[in-house]
Amino acid sequence: MGLNRPHKVGNGVSTRWVSLFCIASFFLGVLVVNRIWDVTDPVKMDEEASSLTKHQSGDVLPTVNCDKKEVSDQVGDILSQVSQTHDVIMTLDKTISSLEVQLAAARAAKSDNSEEGSPVVTRQGTEQFKERQKVFFVMGIMTAFSSRKRRDSIRDTWMPQGDELKRLEREKGIIIRFVIGHSATPGGVLDRAIDAEEAQHKDFLRLNHVEGYHELSSKTQIYFSTAVAKWDADFFIKVDDDVHINLGMVGSTLTRHRSKSRVYIGCMKSGPVLAQKGVRYHEPEYWKFGEEGNKYFRHATGQIYVLSKDLATYISVNKHILHRYANEDVSLGSWFIGLDVEHIDDRSLCCGTPPDCEWKAQAGNACAASFDWTCSGICKSVERMEEVHQRCGEGDDAIWHTSF
Repeated sequence: MGLNRPHKVGNGVSTRWVSLFCIASFFLGVLVVNRIWDVTDPVKMDEEASSLTKHQSGDVLPTVNCDKKEVSDQVGDILSQVSQTHDVIMTLDKTISSLEVQLAAARAAKSDNSEEGSPVVTRQGTEQFKERQKVFFVMGIMTAFSSRKRRDSIRDTWMPQGDELKRLEREKGIIIRFVIGHSATPGGVLDRAIDAEEAQHKDFLRLNHVEGYHELSSKTQIYFSTAVAKWDADFFIKVDDDVHINLGMVGSTLTRHRSKSRVYIGCMKSGPVLAQKGVRYHEPEYWKFGEEGNKYFRHATGQIYVLSKDLATYISVNKHILHRYANEDVSLGSWFIGLDVEHIDDRSLCCGTPPDCEWKAQAGNACAASFDWTCSGICKSVERMEEVHQRCGEGDDAIWHTSF
């Protein structure tokens, strides 16, 4: 009659539970060993394996004599050690994620190295990777062959030039470049004009990309991939060439998010999916977003947005399989919609032109970026950029007195 009832040990703990704890302890030990063994750098394999063996046998899972009956006082210790083991595994998962990001950036740098001939650092028994400059943020200003006057309006206002641009990189860790690809006939008159402009100003980032209005999603994708390979930045920014920027405010804004690994910052919106052909922002793949009349998911407006390093690296690693929709800002938002990403809606990145940005500046809420929604940028930016800068700018010296 009593054969099916488990025997009691100590304070009523059954031998069945003792056996289960012993088995769980054994498999948890194996799990920790295998987990750490799989991610260990081969260069440090022997040292870490030895340390792990000692740690496992002495610290993580103490030996329990499962043949003895009097083990009730050890059950609580086992539960505590199981919790500690879980914490170790979680820490390892975070370490693996960080290493994957670094590896992806290294691979991108290796790929880019053969084209640019940049200096490399070597380590015995490892591949050669380009040494990337560590900076605060990279700001890529999207521009076109026909936008020389827009570029000059930016150079004459909020973007430092010459030695000041170099000083900005050296002292503040801020990289600013006009981003452009090449024409359909490389080496033609359009490309030679950019070559001459680059020789004069040295403020371009050239992409392996054919320029074209309907290729903006592809250009944005290549920009982030190229920038990640070239610079080790905390943040990567995309901005249009008809937007006014206050660099000090941008830097102060990003400083608040520096400790976060996956952030997507901009002025978030959710506009209608336009199914009708012939209209601006028509979406040929409207059917993917549900019934006609639906809205897009939340995404940052395309005039300016910011990605943390992990997200820019994600684009670089997965660029060949990331789908591109008709609209560039929608495409970028879609790449993150299923990821664990923090969307930050920052309205200082989408102030209006005077008097809106002027009122905000007078109230002590200086804008980071200003443009007109009706024009998707500053209306007639070539003629008006100087006015916006004078009335809404933070002052040319502000960037040098701002601590990051």
